[in-house]
Amino acid sequence: MLDTKGNRVTYFGHSTFSLATPTGKTALIDPWVMTNPVCPAALKKLARLDAIFLTHSHTDHMGDLLELAKQHRPKIVAIFETCLWIESKGFREETCPMGKGGSQKVSDFEVTMTHAFHSNSIDENGVRHYGGEPAGYVIRMPGGFAVYHAGDTALFGDMKLIGELYKPDAAMLPIGDLFTMGPREAAYAIRLLGVKHVIPMHYATFPFLTGTVGRLRKESKNIKGLKIYALKPGETL
Repeated sequence: MLDTKGNRVTYFGHSTFSLATPTGKTALIDPWVMTNPVCPAALKKLARLDAIFLTHSHTDHMGDLLELAKQHRPKIVAIFETCLWIESKGFREETCPMGKGGSQKVSDFEVTMTHAFHSNSIDENGVRHYGGEPAGYVIRMPGGFAVYHAGDTALFGDMKLIGELYKPDAAMLPIGDLFTMGPREAAYAIRLLGVKHVIPMHYATFPFLTGTVGRLRKESKNIKGLKIYALKPGETL
């Protein structure tokens, strides 16, 4: 069983997760909430929000960041160039810019930004702005519980280094294919990372995301001790 050390991970659908610590601090990874078509209605209104961790700026990841920032004034972690754009919208005191390989502590969360292979741009009323590079995160919570959120990414060999250096207890990995890894590549990522607890994400939201949990289970069936948590939106670990 996965020991979360009293921390809670809740799936909002697509690639959005909330992290809650035993002290009551709450963070969101990729804040696509109110406009997320698969996010349950009960999760669309947040009681508190202390931090946001943004992997990249595409609408299906950053969609509700500005609105949530206005409501809660959380600390916002993102790659440097995206933070510059967010600051231009009136959130200069909230941003916590960083680069890949760097670490910082934000509220109850110790976060390291990792690499991801994808693209990144900000859509502002039909105009595309440069958003810097996409990223992933290793996030450590009280008690030493650590998760790796890969962001939108292709498979890459340095996932092995992420596993060796940061030893995440659980990994959130995209499996939808087309714009990210599919199940075959995600199964290989699991082997590189050496994790035994995996939460699939970025699948089934749209018809063109064809990767399935069933295919991931098939591709990873020979990984000893692996537990795949096929969370439905609204479910919590």
